[in-house]
Amino acid sequence: MTLRTTRTTVTFRHPFMLKGADGMLPAGDYRVLTDEEPIDGLSFLAYRRVATLIFSLVARPDAPAMFTIDPEDLAAALERDRAVP
Repeated sequence: MTLRTTRTTVTFRHPFMLKGADGMLPAGDYRVLTDEEPIDGLSFLAYRRVATLIFSLVARPDAPAMFTIDPEDLAAALERDRAVP
């Protein structure tokens, strides 16, 4: 099976929370990896997401380096961050 991985960086200007994280995460840059696998049996190329991971670009001793997240939770957290003046 061949996986396709997309790498992006998101920036939070304020501390935030995500499901799967223990408590608040600090503001800063976070790398997001999305793994997708091809869907077999279709007449066109399509992929399904199998995992989305986030990890801080700055290591914190009190938080896991990387954890699985729901992309919709990430999008909502980014929207909340942008809404704060």
